[in-house]
Amino acid sequence: MKEKALVICPGRGTYNASELGYLKTHHADQTDMVAMLDDLRRSQGQLPVSELDSVDKYAPSVHMTGDNASLLIYACALADFAAIDRDRYDIIAVTGNSMGWYLALACAGILDFEAGARLVNNMGSLMHRHGTGGQIVWPIVGADWCIDLEKANLVSALLTQAKDLPDIAVHISIRLGGMIVFAADEAGLKWLSERLPKDDRFPLRLMHHAAFHSPLLNHILPMARAANPEDDFGSGAVTAIDGQGKIWSPKAFDPGAIYDYTLGAQLNETYDFTRAVQVAAAEFAPDKIIVLGPGTTLGAPTAQSLIGSGWRGLSGKAQFQNRQADSPVILSMGIPDQRMLVTG
Repeated sequence: MKEKALVICPGRGTYNASELGYLKTHHADQTDMVAMLDDLRRSQGQLPVSELDSVDKYAPSVHMTGDNASLLIYACALADFAAIDRDRYDIIAVTGNSMGWYLALACAGILDFEAGARLVNNMGSLMHRHGTGGQIVWPIVGADWCIDLEKANLVSALLTQAKDLPDIAVHISIRLGGMIVFAADEAGLKWLSERLPKDDRFPLRLMHHAAFHSPLLNHILPMARAANPEDDFGSGAVTAIDGQGKIWSPKAFDPGAIYDYTLGAQLNETYDFTRAVQVAAAEFAPDKIIVLGPGTTLGAPTAQSLIGSGWRGLSGKAQFQNRQADSPVILSMGIPDQRMLVTG
């Protein structure tokens, strides 16, 4: 009997130095798919994804920029999606984090593979050329991966203070499990950095990221709509859950409505990955949650989201790790041992 699987698609920042060669290593057989993406890139005067993936040395100034990282991550994730063992898993729903929403649209069949590639490449290029501001990540959980009310209250207080300061702009970009991703202009980023408590890693400024999912990107909306036609969007074959926790069931929505969300609120309003995971887990009761590669950074936020809602009695990090060791619920395709359980 097949297991029911929820699939989670990665966003920006998941293809790092340790992922160099991911496409070549895991998907050398996907020559037609990679060739199509390479042709798209060449037609835009951009480096082919196969070349980005196969260079000898990872270069942050090249691999992390939106115009290069976006389609490279799309290639890895969509190839991973195709590699899931369909004899073992019944994919009942898909969601993703931030840019991962575009990938989820392609996995769900709302966009075909080529339309998904065009959307991802167009948006990555727009953000690289016209994105403003930046993002800062800060955790709101303790060592047990449960919400720390003092930290959560500090976030609320800072947002309230920022609203009354005319010279800065600060917003919540993403609710990412145990982390808050802030979007801000340069003055706001400096203001946040001075007020958020520091440890050896946080607050963390994300390199080559603009103030995504905030009003600071209002100017991108007309550009995005001009570059991406509504006709590319269809009615889908798999249910998708968006960054507001809304469920888009196949043939039960107007493609124009999902187009409006994708090139509207998805760009300039908070992306609630936490809610997307919680809604998907509660509504579809998956046996397994498969996190597509590249990278492994979405595993913890996914687990923290499940802990936050007490899904199947999960109450903290130690309990989650014990359950993972015994019978894993979250399978990250970027982790070799877990990948084997997904691909067969």
